[in-house]
Formats: sequence, C-alpha cells, structure tokens
Amino acid sequence: MADVAVVEKSAQTQAKKLKPARKQVKPGEIEKKETPQTGKEYNIWYNKWAGGDMEDNYSNKVHAAARCSIRKDGGYTRADTSGTKYCCLFFARGQCPYGWECQYLHRLPPPAEELPETSKDCFGRDKFSDYRDDMGGVGSFLKQNRTIYVGRVKESGPGHETEEVVRRHFKEWGEVERIRVLQGRSVAFVTYVRELDAQFAKEAMACQSLDNDEILNVRWATGDPNPVAKAAEKRRLEEVGQEAIANKIDPRIIDAMRHIRALEDEEELPLASEEEEGRQAKRLRLDAGEDGAAEEQAEEEEFMEEQPPQSSLLSADTLEGMKHFAEIRKRQQATSKPPPPKTGLGSLGDYGSDEDD
Repeated sequence: MADVAVVEKSAQTQAKKLKPARKQVKPGEIEKKETPQTGKEYNIWYNKWAGGDMEDNYSNKVHAAARCSIRKDGGYTRADTSGTKYCCLFFARGQCPYGWECQYLHRLPPPAEELPETSKDCFGRDKFSDYRDDMGGVGSFLKQNRTIYVGRVKESGPGHETEEVVRRHFKEWGEVERIRVLQGRSVAFVTYVRELDAQFAKEAMACQSLDNDEILNVRWATGDPNPVAKAAEKRRLEEVGQEAIANKIDPRIIDAMRHIRALEDEEELPLASEEEEGRQAKRLRLDAGEDGAAEEQAEEEEFMEEQPPQSSLLSADTLEGMKHFAEIRKRQQATSKPPPPKTGLGSLGDYGSDEDD
C-alpha cells in the first residue's frame, strides 16, 4: 500500500509539473492607456514626453493592472516544444492572454548557460552599452547587475520587519542573496543570486505594492561604492569565470598541458591523486612483507602505472620523443659558442678594388 501511495504521489507531482500555463487575462481586458502629452517631443528611450515635462516621472505612475503568480499561472507553453529559451514579458507582468498557446516560456528564467545570447535579457530584449540616466530599461551588457532598487516602500515598523515584508514578496522570483533596507528613506535594495532572476523581478514588481497598497518604483541599482563589496564582487566574478572555463576545457588537454609544463621545467611528470594513493598502498603492502609473487605483481602494476593513461593526448612514445629532443636541445645550447666578432672592414674586405686588374 505504501508503494502504491508513493507511485500515486509521484504521478500527481509529474502531472502538476506538466500542467498547461493559465491564461492570465482575457483578450482585450487590459487597455493600454497612452501617456498624456506634457511636452513637445516623445522620447522613446525614456518612454515619456520631453520639452516641458518637469514633474517626477514616477509620480505619474498608476498601480499595475495585474500581477503574476508563478504557482498559479506558470506551466508549459509552445516554447517547451519549439526550444525557445526566453520568458514572456507579459507573463511576468501578469497580462498574457495566450496561456499555453504563448510562444515564450511561462516560468522563471532558465540557467544562463542555456540562453543563446548573453547580449539579451531573459525576455530576449537587446541590452545596451550603458544604463539610462534613470536606471530603467533593459540594462547594460558591459556589467552584470544582480541588484534592483525598490523605492516608495511604506515602512510598517523597524528595519527587520520591513526587510521580512520585502523578502516575502521578492523571493517568489528567485533566490535572494541579501536585502538591505534604508530605514527612514523608504528604499530597499534586493540582490539576487542570478542576474536573470533580477531581470524577471524588475518587470514583475514594477508599479506593484507590498502590504500597504503603495506603488513601487523598481529600477536597476547603481554600483555599491563600498570597497569591501567591490572586492567581494570581483572575487565572485573571477570564481565564476574560472569555473566556466574549467567546465568547457577537455580534461585530456589539461593533462597534456601538465605533462608539457613538467618537461619544460625538467621535473618529474605529475601524477593524479588516485595514482599517488594507489602507489602508497602498494608500498605499504610491500613493507608488510608479502610473498615474492605479490611483490612482482605489485612492481609490474607500478610499472604500468608509470605509463601515461591511454585517454591522454600524449602517448608514451610521444613523451619519450619529447624528452629526447629536450636533451638534444640542452646539449646544443651548452656546446654552442657565439661567433667571433668581425674586425677590419668586415664584409667589405671580400670585394676587390676597381684598380686591380
């Protein structure tokens, strides 16, 4: 009976994972309102009128018409069969009328290595070389930004209570690394573990509210001027880069480079940790006084271990040839002498005078 219950539970979980995405709104339910003209020219970069609009751009914002819920709205779409890796922008805003018929993903962003281009965000929009002056928009491809600025937060108590409220609302969009609340300034900074989650959260929480019916001002955060934070971010980027490079390189190439470096430095070939442990174990058995047959077998195995593995790019003959050429080059360098300096006229002395007949 217990096995049957486990099977039924796994089947329910599998069916829950494969549920179709829900249609968040009906077609035509949400009408796009045009921005009232307050200037002479409309700036498509900042999405507002220029030449007369002197008011705060965020004071004219209204509450978002809908909000996304990953648990209720998420599911499979046509993108799961077509291979599209980008998320639906309207799904993040809670306004996608297509549901499972959408051509984009209706879930959180996939891992960064699955995205086809790093110059685009998780919604497939092209990044720019620099941020906008108001730190809105898509962002920059020259800098990895995992922190978003959250303004107009109504504080409901001490700093830790406000932090818990912010964490409860923002953890839905990905794993949060840290949250910093500026007490008395109605500002919070949310840092995610992944940049893709920060991109999704920026769109999902734009003009939303927490617990006090406020209208949030969500945009990209500027760089932390703290030297300690800068050093920590630099170390993190170096570790991420080293890990990415190590995952892409063939281990046989790494082994070949180790052997070549050892030959150039005239050192013994490095052995792997497993091989060293095996050699030490065999030495302990020999020291324990085993019989002669066991000693001969151990010596034969040790000799075979000294040979490079077959999976390596360099065979035993290649290594021996490299050693031989290294010795020849060393002898030539030791025996070679610099040519004697030329005296007199040098190369002009080989030519005869015009007066000589």
